[in-house]
Amino acid sequence: MTTNELKKGTRIHLKNGWYATLMDNKKGTIRMAEVEGFYTEIGSIYAHDIAEYRDEHGEWHLVEHTKKQKEVEKMNRMIFGA
Repeated sequence: MTTNELKKGTRIHLKNGWYATLMDNKKGTIRMAEVEGFYTEIGSIYAHDIAEYRDEHGEWHLVEHTKKQKEVEKMNRMIFGA
């Protein structure tokens, strides 16, 4: 499943190890999520930072990123490193 197919309320696992819940049904390179990190807060995240999603049965699955999302990830790495 691509990140564009993930719906509001979907539980996700981010590449940095944090968990989040999607707060929108948008498509594209930026999504809104409630992120459980050092603090729990709602904000924008890059779609390319989503690693996995949890389905209705509680099983985790890897996500697929679109070509545009991969391009944004590459650009971010060039600008910010890592």
